[in-house]
Amino acid sequence: MKYLLDNNLPAPLAIALNELSRPEKHTVVHLTEKFPKDARDIDWIQTLHDEGGWVIISQDKFNKSDLEKQAIREAGLLVFCLAKHWSAERYWNKAYNLVRWWPKIVQQSEMLSGGGAFKVPWKYGHAPKFEQIKF
Repeated sequence: MKYLLDNNLPAPLAIALNELSRPEKHTVVHLTEKFPKDARDIDWIQTLHDEGGWVIISQDKFNKSDLEKQAIREAGLLVFCLAKHWSAERYWNKAYNLVRWWPKIVQQSEMLSGGGAFKVPWKYGHAPKFEQIKF
């Protein structure tokens, strides 16, 4: 699988996750590695759709415009949105927790074909679960 971290997450985090995911043959890149920093969401979403096999990790609230939501739906992409609490956390806490969640994100993305959106809660807990987002 190929994973793209959106602009609202630090690029070094994508590099770290890429190295950690190498043994499983997964690729993790930051949006700015693949597209201009000011690329419109609709454009990069379409490119990821055309290439196939991409999963998006974002800290967006996904109160995106109807056009952007529609583009994601039509592209059939899988999106993991970090819950609101993630944005309040400091860099190292966020990095630690995303690495902790990473095996679950990979497992969930490997089980699904086609698109979908899931919220990644901050709290990991005993039986960590995603919440499906409808849009």
